[in-house]
Amino acid sequence: MKKAGEYLTDLHFEHQLWSSKLSFYSDEVKIYENRLGEIAGKYTSEEVLAQVEHFQNQFIRQKEVIDELNHGVNKHEEALTQYVLENPTAVDHVKFRDHGALRNEMTSFDKLYGELKEEFQRFSSKWM
Repeated sequence: MKKAGEYLTDLHFEHQLWSSKLSFYSDEVKIYENRLGEIAGKYTSEEVLAQVEHFQNQFIRQKEVIDELNHGVNKHEEALTQYVLENPTAVDHVKFRDHGALRNEMTSFDKLYGELKEEFQRFSSKWM
């Protein structure tokens, strides 16, 4: 676990990393949705269509979570920016409250999203 206080540069770096990851995930979901559309266009069986619907719902939810996480990252980044604007001197030596809750959300999302990707890849390789 990280220490209670974090330097601004460390928090900002983590925000940039998360924003990049979330942008990548968003693009990746679009690719998966296109692939899902290809599968849905090829098959009419109830088994396949039920799985297509399952993944459609999962991808919709993933996009919602990505948006929520992006909002959290941006909100925290804005708070840091505001602090810097109000206190420009020696900001590099001040420790800020860690964003542990947001880090936990990102870690949890990474894990669950990774599991969904594996599940979808198994499904996709079976039906394509």
